[in-house]
Amino acid sequence: MLVAGIDVGSVSTKAVIIDNNRFSSLVTATGWSPRDAGQEAYQRLLEQNNYETDQVACIVATGYGRISLPFADKTVTEVTCHARGAAYLVPNSHLVIDVGGQDSKVIKIDDEGRVLDFAMNDKCAAGTGRFLQVIAAALGSDVSELGELSDGHVPLALNSMCTVFAESEVIGLLAQGKAKGEIVAGLHQSVARRVASMAQRMGVKGKVAFTGGVARNNGVKKSLEAHLGIPVIVPENCQLAGAIGAALIARDLASAPVS
Repeated sequence: MLVAGIDVGSVSTKAVIIDNNRFSSLVTATGWSPRDAGQEAYQRLLEQNNYETDQVACIVATGYGRISLPFADKTVTEVTCHARGAAYLVPNSHLVIDVGGQDSKVIKIDDEGRVLDFAMNDKCAAGTGRFLQVIAAALGSDVSELGELSDGHVPLALNSMCTVFAESEVIGLLAQGKAKGEIVAGLHQSVARRVASMAQRMGVKGKVAFTGGVARNNGVKKSLEAHLGIPVIVPENCQLAGAIGAALIARDLASAPVS
């Protein structure tokens, strides 16, 4: 039995298909059309694995573009899917920190990955992948290079967390001759401070899973650990947590007895 989960995010779209216990996945840019991105990611993943559409028993869509996928059997909120996916990727975790392109989430979960409580920053780009992307452009760097750039540098304090003002501040610091590494280390510290404050309000206990595209940035991970005072675990497939959670929910739905 095949099931699928599709996570249409603001920056990237992730698709996962579960074939018994075998997972296959695909990540692509969302672009201007969430509907097209979701459809294309799903079709490409089917083709790559030589699956047919009628083999898939259930499809669950999540992410901000979930309602744009008419072929999905069910839509589920990203908080629920990220919680379930993180619990699968990091067993026995009780707090999930997910930093995506346009929002950051802190989710308290039980042993089964069910949501007990959550907090979300989706009104401001500060503390998100978009914030890092804008500042990376101001530095003349790619966002994928930021983790390496900050390594071994003492953070330079940034006064603004507003994306527009922070960009101007960074340009000014470069004009003063400040090192890129110090600026980026300060940037990571600012993002981590914002996210850590959400986590601390939620209560930081037990194992912490760090998911989302920003989790691949080792500089943010280290700063987050420093602010929380405990290690955070970044699973190998951190960017796929939402899609994996959606696929696991699809498997539950497909396996449920018909009443």
